[in-house]
Amino acid sequence: MDNKGFISLEYLFSLFIVIIIASGLLFYGEANVSSSFNIADSVEHRLILDDIKDKISQVNSNGAGFSKSIELPSDKGYFEITVDKSRLTIEYDGKKGESLMPLLKTDEKYKLISGQKYCISKTDDGKIVIT
Repeated sequence: MDNKGFISLEYLFSLFIVIIIASGLLFYGEANVSSSFNIADSVEHRLILDDIKDKISQVNSNGAGFSKSIELPSDKGYFEITVDKSRLTIEYDGKKGESLMPLLKTDEKYKLISGQKYCISKTDDGKIVIT
């Protein structure tokens, strides 16, 4: 600005360049923050799936009549876990994750819903039942 209060053209041009750079940095930073939240959400749901897999494996490795109770968390949003033969699948927010359990013997397809309690037990003929 000169002594009469007018802004020079160079000053306006440099201010415009600074605004463009700042908005680009904000856009890049927002994308990174969104990506990190997305990764954290995926890890939380993967840990839930691994926990269920571990509990089913514990029941499967013990003798007939052994059972274990589980309660799926409801504070992580709505999700469904499907137990089908030797595969566990979690579905949440349009995303899907899978985990394999090769030694699992089930006759039915079970659907576990967040916020519910379930009992995993092993029958006399060695099959896993979830109620």
